[in-house]
Amino acid sequence: MRIRLTSIPVNDQEQALQFYTETLGFVVKLDLPLGEYRWLTVVSPEEPDAAELLLEPNAHAAAKAFQSALFDDGIPAASFEVSDVTKEHARLSGLGVEFRMEPTEMGGTTVATLNDTCGNLVQIYEAPA
Repeated sequence: MRIRLTSIPVNDQEQALQFYTETLGFVVKLDLPLGEYRWLTVVSPEEPDAAELLLEPNAHAAAKAFQSALFDDGIPAASFEVSDVTKEHARLSGLGVEFRMEPTEMGGTTVATLNDTCGNLVQIYEAPA
């Protein structure tokens, strides 16, 4: 069993595509028309054959409610590993990204939480040494 695909609900696929590629630096793996929406996945350029992140429309009422509840409670919908949280925080802040939590040491790792502009909070973390 392997993790090849995971998803994050987004309220606007085009806006999510721009944020996840142009700001975070992921690259498009698949972009296929799927009726009113798209099957839109991104991957890390460092691991293009690893797990894909599906930018999934939050079109269902339950998805919207769940996404909103997580956001309102400050719970990240996804977490991404970076080699240096402080450096990545500075880079993203320079691009105008809103952070809900500045880099913070937690149990041997450093984390920060940002707003993805598409209805989610996303955590970046630096793996413990």
